[in-house]
Amino acid sequence: MRYDANKLYWLNEPVSYSVREDEVIITTDPGTDFWQRTYYGFRNDNAPALLFKINEPYFSFVVRTEFDSKHRFDQCGVIIYQNSDNWFKASIEYENEEYQRLGSVVTNHGFSDWATTDIDSNIKSMFYRVSRRESDFSIENSYDGIEYKQMRIFHLFEGKGEIQLGIYACSPENSSFKSVFSEMKITECQWKVHE
Repeated sequence: MRYDANKLYWLNEPVSYSVREDEVIITTDPGTDFWQRTYYGFRNDNAPALLFKINEPYFSFVVRTEFDSKHRFDQCGVIIYQNSDNWFKASIEYENEEYQRLGSVVTNHGFSDWATTDIDSNIKSMFYRVSRRESDFSIENSYDGIEYKQMRIFHLFEGKGEIQLGIYACSPENSSFKSVFSEMKITECQWKVHE
């Protein structure tokens, strides 16, 4: 399986970006986000995501993110987007000068959750690996692209057959930052069968 940059397409195309074979740069627009209902009550579905379609039931997708976020909730990472009520994202959300939140959101049938762990605000790069086993998924992170740690295992109720997978970046508040995505690849599923 090969990652094909020519088959990428935008959901909510941003004002400023660059797409090349080996690198994607997104400069976020203020007031952009993905979230549905839970706790905050609001529904946001306007963040830019660069996606591709894939039917393969077993695979892993890897991407490296680099970012200069400095404002609360600024984020960039990996996303599976089926529709506004059914999607997944993983990223680092900037919080303050001391810490930021490495986390993931799973949205099923219109309700989002948010699972996080705090990490140092000096961290400005992260690898993500999404693995698929039919409608079940694993998300892992890595600081070096070699050693990965599990963030969570999750199910998407609308995750059968063809999915839309890719990268995203957004600034929910009044800010903007540059995010760089590289080393994108699709491999055989690295999430092994449970025995």
